[in-house]
Amino acid sequence: MTQTKNKTYSLAEMKDKYIGKVGTTERDDYEYELSMEVLGRMIKTARQERNLTQEQLGQLIGVQKSQISKLESSTNSATIDTIIKVFKALKADIHFNVTLENQHIQLA
Repeated sequence: MTQTKNKTYSLAEMKDKYIGKVGTTERDDYEYELSMEVLGRMIKTARQERNLTQEQLGQLIGVQKSQISKLESSTNSATIDTIIKVFKALKADIHFNVTLENQHIQLA
């Protein structure tokens, strides 16, 4: 019985192969969608930990329940202002990390 060698791939290699290399439109779109999904999950988790309904959170920041639902389900690209209002209403800290040509900048 002969054994075959299996090649293993890193996640980065798989993304490069099946989604596109970093810097391509396909990869940028994928990374954006992933970021929005993660952000939506963070908002939902924080809201639930505060025992708030979508309607209650919406009232705190002056938007409809449907807007909160869209934020949580990642079907809406929200403004930074809205995101900051949501996390402020949830009494949660939010930090932004920005990298500019090998310089790391952190905004709180």
